[in-house]
Amino acid sequence: MTGQVRTVDGRVAGRRGQATRQKLLDCLGDMLSSSPYRDVKVIDVARKAGTSPATFYQYFPDVEGAVLEIAEQMAAEGAELTRLLEGRSWVGKAGWQTSQELVDGFMEFWRKNDAILRVVDLGAAEGDKRFYKIRMKILNSVNNSLTDTVKELQAKGKVDKDISPAAMAGSIVAMLAAVASHQRGFQTWGVKQAELKPNLATLVHLGVTGKKPAK
Repeated sequence: MTGQVRTVDGRVAGRRGQATRQKLLDCLGDMLSSSPYRDVKVIDVARKAGTSPATFYQYFPDVEGAVLEIAEQMAAEGAELTRLLEGRSWVGKAGWQTSQELVDGFMEFWRKNDAILRVVDLGAAEGDKRFYKIRMKILNSVNNSLTDTVKELQAKGKVDKDISPAAMAGSIVAMLAAVASHQRGFQTWGVKQAELKPNLATLVHLGVTGKKPAK
Protein backbone atom coordinates (compact mmCIF):
# COMPACT_ATOMS: atom_id res chain seq x y z
CA MET A 1 0.00 0.00 0.00
CA THR A 2 1.50 3.33 -1.02
CA GLY A 3 0.63 6.93 -0.18
CA GLN A 4 -1.60 8.20 2.61
CA VAL A 5 -4.66 6.18 3.51
CA ARG A 6 -7.55 8.24 4.83
CA THR A 7 -10.69 7.40 6.71
CA VAL A 8 -14.13 8.33 5.35
CA ASP A 9 -14.07 11.59 7.31
CA GLY A 10 -10.67 12.57 5.86
CA ARG A 11 -8.32 11.66 8.70
CA VAL A 12 -4.99 10.05 7.83
CA ALA A 13 -4.97 6.44 9.03
CA GLY A 14 -2.00 5.30 11.07
CA ARG A 15 -0.15 2.05 10.57
CA ARG A 16 -2.61 0.11 12.68
CA GLY A 17 -5.57 1.66 10.87
CA GLN A 18 -4.05 0.83 7.51
CA ALA A 19 -3.57 -2.78 8.59
CA THR A 20 -7.21 -2.97 9.74
CA ARG A 21 -8.41 -1.43 6.49
CA GLN A 22 -6.42 -3.91 4.42
CA LYS A 23 -7.67 -6.82 6.53
CA LEU A 24 -11.24 -5.74 5.81
CA LEU A 25 -10.46 -5.67 2.09
CA ASP A 26 -8.80 -9.09 2.26
CA CYS A 27 -11.76 -10.60 4.09
CA LEU A 28 -14.19 -9.05 1.63
CA GLY A 29 -12.15 -10.46 -1.25
CA ASP A 30 -12.33 -13.93 0.30
CA MET A 31 -16.08 -13.65 0.74
CA LEU A 32 -16.61 -12.65 -2.87
CA SER A 33 -15.08 -15.98 -3.86
CA SER A 34 -17.92 -17.90 -2.26
CA SER A 35 -20.85 -15.47 -2.02
CA PRO A 36 -22.77 -13.41 -4.57
CA TYR A 37 -21.63 -9.80 -4.45
CA ARG A 38 -24.98 -8.37 -3.37
CA ASP A 39 -25.38 -10.95 -0.59
CA VAL A 40 -22.27 -9.71 1.24
CA LYS A 41 -23.15 -7.50 4.22
CA VAL A 42 -20.99 -5.09 6.20
CA ILE A 43 -21.61 -6.94 9.44
CA ASP A 44 -20.39 -10.20 7.91
CA VAL A 45 -17.19 -8.60 6.57
CA ALA A 46 -16.52 -6.96 9.93
CA ARG A 47 -17.12 -10.19 11.82
CA LYS A 48 -14.79 -12.12 9.53
CA ALA A 49 -12.10 -9.45 10.05
CA GLY A 50 -12.57 -9.60 13.83
CA THR A 51 -13.80 -6.04 14.13
CA SER A 52 -17.07 -4.08 14.14
CA PRO A 53 -19.32 -2.53 11.49
CA ALA A 54 -18.46 0.87 12.97
CA THR A 55 -14.81 0.24 12.16
CA PHE A 56 -15.72 -0.80 8.63
CA TYR A 57 -17.59 2.48 8.12
CA GLN A 58 -14.53 4.41 9.23
CA TYR A 59 -12.81 3.33 6.01
CA PHE A 60 -15.59 2.61 3.50
CA PRO A 61 -19.05 4.11 2.90
CA ASP A 62 -20.51 0.68 2.12
CA VAL A 63 -19.65 -2.73 0.68
CA GLU A 64 -19.69 -1.38 -2.86
CA GLY A 65 -17.12 1.26 -1.93
CA ALA A 66 -14.83 -1.42 -0.54
CA VAL A 67 -15.37 -3.58 -3.64
CA LEU A 68 -14.34 -0.64 -5.82
CA GLU A 69 -11.18 -0.25 -3.76
CA ILE A 70 -10.28 -3.91 -4.32
CA ALA A 71 -11.03 -3.48 -8.01
CA GLU A 72 -8.79 -0.42 -8.26
CA GLN A 73 -5.93 -2.32 -6.64
CA MET A 74 -6.46 -5.17 -9.07
CA ALA A 75 -6.55 -2.78 -12.03
CA ALA A 76 -3.19 -1.34 -11.02
CA GLU A 77 -1.80 -4.88 -11.03
CA GLY A 78 -3.47 -5.60 -14.36
CA ALA A 79 -1.76 -2.63 -15.95
CA GLU A 80 1.47 -4.56 -15.50
CA LEU A 81 0.31 -7.08 -18.11
CA THR A 82 1.77 -4.73 -20.71
CA ARG A 83 5.21 -5.87 -19.59
CA LEU A 84 4.50 -9.17 -21.31
CA LEU A 85 4.79 -7.27 -24.60
CA GLU A 86 7.49 -4.70 -23.94
CA GLY A 87 10.50 -5.21 -26.17
CA ARG A 88 9.31 -8.62 -27.29
CA SER A 89 9.88 -10.07 -30.75
CA TRP A 90 7.10 -11.52 -32.90
CA VAL A 91 9.46 -13.03 -35.46
CA GLY A 92 10.15 -16.77 -35.74
CA LYS A 93 10.20 -18.91 -32.62
CA ALA A 94 10.51 -15.80 -30.46
CA GLY A 95 7.06 -14.74 -31.68
CA TRP A 96 5.59 -18.06 -30.61
CA GLN A 97 7.19 -17.62 -27.19
CA THR A 98 5.72 -14.12 -26.89
CA SER A 99 2.24 -15.41 -27.77
CA GLN A 100 2.43 -18.19 -25.19
CA GLU A 101 3.64 -15.90 -22.42
CA LEU A 102 0.93 -13.34 -23.15
CA VAL A 103 -1.72 -16.06 -22.93
CA ASP A 104 -0.17 -17.49 -19.75
CA GLY A 105 -0.05 -14.06 -18.10
CA PHE A 106 -3.61 -13.19 -19.07
CA MET A 107 -5.04 -16.52 -17.91
CA GLU A 108 -3.13 -16.44 -14.62
CA PHE A 109 -4.26 -12.87 -13.88
CA TRP A 110 -7.90 -13.88 -14.46
CA ARG A 111 -7.59 -16.99 -12.29
CA LYS A 112 -6.00 -15.02 -9.46
CA ASN A 113 -8.64 -12.27 -9.56
CA ASP A 114 -11.65 -14.30 -10.71
CA ALA A 115 -14.01 -13.23 -7.91
CA ILE A 116 -13.49 -9.48 -8.20
CA LEU A 117 -13.36 -9.61 -12.00
CA ARG A 118 -16.81 -11.20 -12.01
CA VAL A 119 -18.11 -8.27 -9.95
CA VAL A 120 -16.39 -5.76 -12.24
CA ASP A 121 -17.86 -7.43 -15.33
CA LEU A 122 -21.33 -7.43 -13.74
CA GLY A 123 -21.11 -3.76 -12.82
CA ALA A 124 -19.82 -2.81 -16.26
CA ALA A 125 -22.56 -4.83 -17.98
CA GLU A 126 -25.17 -3.01 -15.88
CA GLY A 127 -23.84 0.34 -17.05
CA ASP A 128 -21.95 1.39 -13.92
CA LYS A 129 -19.28 3.72 -15.30
CA ARG A 130 -16.99 3.18 -12.31
CA PHE A 131 -16.71 -0.54 -12.98
CA TYR A 132 -16.54 0.04 -16.74
CA LYS A 133 -13.54 2.35 -16.33
CA ILE A 134 -11.77 -0.21 -14.16
CA ARG A 135 -12.36 -2.95 -16.71
CA MET A 136 -11.07 -0.78 -19.53
CA LYS A 137 -8.03 0.20 -17.49
CA ILE A 138 -7.05 -3.46 -17.29
CA LEU A 139 -7.72 -4.25 -20.94
CA ASN A 140 -6.26 -1.02 -22.35
CA SER A 141 -2.81 -1.83 -21.02
CA VAL A 142 -2.60 -4.85 -23.34
CA ASN A 143 -4.73 -3.37 -26.12
CA ASN A 144 -2.52 -0.31 -26.57
CA SER A 145 0.67 -2.37 -26.59
CA LEU A 146 -0.75 -4.81 -29.14
CA THR A 147 -1.92 -1.93 -31.34
CA ASP A 148 1.62 -0.51 -31.34
CA THR A 149 3.01 -3.96 -32.12
CA VAL A 150 0.82 -4.40 -35.20
CA LYS A 151 1.70 -0.88 -36.37
CA GLU A 152 5.42 -1.64 -36.05
CA LEU A 153 5.06 -4.89 -37.99
CA GLN A 154 3.14 -3.05 -40.71
CA ALA A 155 5.87 -0.42 -40.93
CA LYS A 156 8.38 -3.23 -41.51
CA GLY A 157 6.21 -4.78 -44.21
CA LYS A 158 5.49 -7.89 -42.15
CA VAL A 159 1.73 -7.32 -41.76
CA ASP A 160 -0.82 -6.49 -44.45
CA LYS A 161 -1.44 -2.75 -44.73
CA ASP A 162 -5.21 -3.36 -44.92
CA ILE A 163 -5.23 -4.58 -41.33
CA SER A 164 -6.49 -2.05 -38.76
CA PRO A 165 -4.05 -2.26 -35.81
CA ALA A 166 -6.62 -0.98 -33.31
CA ALA A 167 -9.37 -3.31 -34.54
CA MET A 168 -7.07 -6.33 -34.55
CA ALA A 169 -5.64 -5.58 -31.11
CA GLY A 170 -9.12 -4.97 -29.68
CA SER A 171 -10.41 -8.24 -31.11
CA ILE A 172 -7.48 -10.18 -29.65
CA VAL A 173 -7.86 -8.61 -26.22
CA ALA A 174 -11.62 -9.21 -26.19
CA MET A 175 -10.97 -12.84 -27.12
CA LEU A 176 -8.39 -13.24 -24.35
CA ALA A 177 -10.72 -11.71 -21.76
CA ALA A 178 -13.65 -13.88 -22.84
CA VAL A 179 -11.64 -17.10 -22.81
CA ALA A 180 -9.89 -16.24 -19.53
CA SER A 181 -13.23 -15.61 -17.81
CA HIS A 182 -14.62 -18.89 -19.14
CA GLN A 183 -11.74 -21.19 -18.17
CA ARG A 184 -13.86 -23.47 -16.01
CA GLY A 185 -16.49 -23.71 -18.71
CA PHE A 186 -14.02 -25.24 -21.15
CA GLN A 187 -13.71 -28.25 -18.89
CA THR A 188 -17.39 -29.06 -19.45
CA TRP A 189 -16.61 -29.17 -23.17
CA GLY A 190 -13.81 -31.65 -22.55
CA VAL A 191 -11.07 -29.08 -23.18
CA LYS A 192 -8.06 -29.35 -20.87
CA GLN A 193 -5.95 -26.36 -19.83
CA ALA A 194 -2.95 -27.98 -21.49
CA GLU A 195 -4.88 -27.97 -24.78
CA LEU A 196 -6.47 -24.55 -24.38
CA LYS A 197 -3.34 -22.45 -23.93
CA PRO A 198 -1.39 -23.45 -27.08
CA ASN A 199 -4.49 -23.16 -29.26
CA LEU A 200 -5.27 -19.72 -27.86
CA ALA A 201 -1.63 -18.70 -28.34
CA THR A 202 -1.85 -19.82 -31.97
CA LEU A 203 -4.87 -17.56 -32.53
CA VAL A 204 -3.04 -14.63 -30.89
CA HIS A 205 0.01 -15.18 -33.09
CA LEU A 206 -2.12 -15.43 -36.23
CA GLY A 207 -3.95 -12.25 -35.32
CA VAL A 208 -0.82 -10.20 -34.66
CA THR A 209 1.41 -11.48 -37.43
CA GLY A 210 -0.98 -13.02 -39.95
CA LYS A 211 1.17 -16.14 -39.91
CA LYS A 212 1.24 -19.53 -38.26
CA PRO A 213 3.76 -19.63 -35.41
CA ALA A 214 7.16 -21.20 -35.95
CA LYS A 215 7.35 -23.81 -33.19
